[in-house]
Amino acid sequence: MTRLLHFGDLMTFKSPLETIKAVQVTGTAKTLLPWDKLLLMGFLAGAYIAFGGLLALIVTAGMTKAGYPVGLYRLVFGATFTVGLMLVVIAGSELFTGNCMFPTVAVLHRKASIVGLLKNWTGSYIGNFIGALFVAGALSYLTSLIIAPSGTAAASAAFLNAQVVYNAKLALPFWDAFYRGIGCNWLVCLAVYLAVASDDTIGKIFGIFFPIMAFVAIGFEHSVANMFFIPAYIFANHMAGDPGVWGQFLAVNMLPVTIGNIIGGAIFVGTIYWYALLRGSEKAEIIADRAEID
Repeated sequence: MTRLLHFGDLMTFKSPLETIKAVQVTGTAKTLLPWDKLLLMGFLAGAYIAFGGLLALIVTAGMTKAGYPVGLYRLVFGATFTVGLMLVVIAGSELFTGNCMFPTVAVLHRKASIVGLLKNWTGSYIGNFIGALFVAGALSYLTSLIIAPSGTAAASAAFLNAQVVYNAKLALPFWDAFYRGIGCNWLVCLAVYLAVASDDTIGKIFGIFFPIMAFVAIGFEHSVANMFFIPAYIFANHMAGDPGVWGQFLAVNMLPVTIGNIIGGAIFVGTIYWYALLRGSEKAEIIADRAEID
């Protein structure tokens, strides 16, 4: 028998309700990951975001010195950085900033525990830090892609770019970094949300590209990206042995940005979409099914 083709068969994306349900299911699974897999997948996510950061530093190196408008520099930086989250989402890994949304929805919907959420956040954060540091040290500094001036040798263009990024991030006042962290992860989790909504790879790529490009070009702050950008300059400038530098990095940037990222992802995306779409949805579906039967 020939099957009639309906318009719905051509749709390659989920409805908003289907999307938040998928977020909840994924969030539940994330809270159940064993520590070894969580840390390993966290390592991959940190490395993937660092790859995007390294690409952005290299591609935009010299743009401001050559006289390109700052807006164009930021646009190109943001556009190239998007490859990091594409790798995270499509290849699969555990990214702390995205995980601010997933387990939150699962906990709110009573499908996961607070302990599971905290375990996921802690494991993914630690894994992300290790992965980002690996790329910053082994694949950026030791490869001489980001290298400081030494004697008669000039600094690489990527190093000068990393220096600008480093100085700008550590010059941010605490509350500026905090609020920029909120804005960043609001957009990052929306990018992940759009990727979940899409059922094909091209749709996921486009869903990721625009929000990520936007947060970078705007100048918001991403904790995992900063796990790469700031240490990359520290390693290249031979400050790795100075505990004061690491203390400043953690207190001035990572602390406020991380708190902001949690609020941006857990509240402005996870909580709001759960409350608006998923809360009470099962009851509504039962009532609708009974109405159809009657």
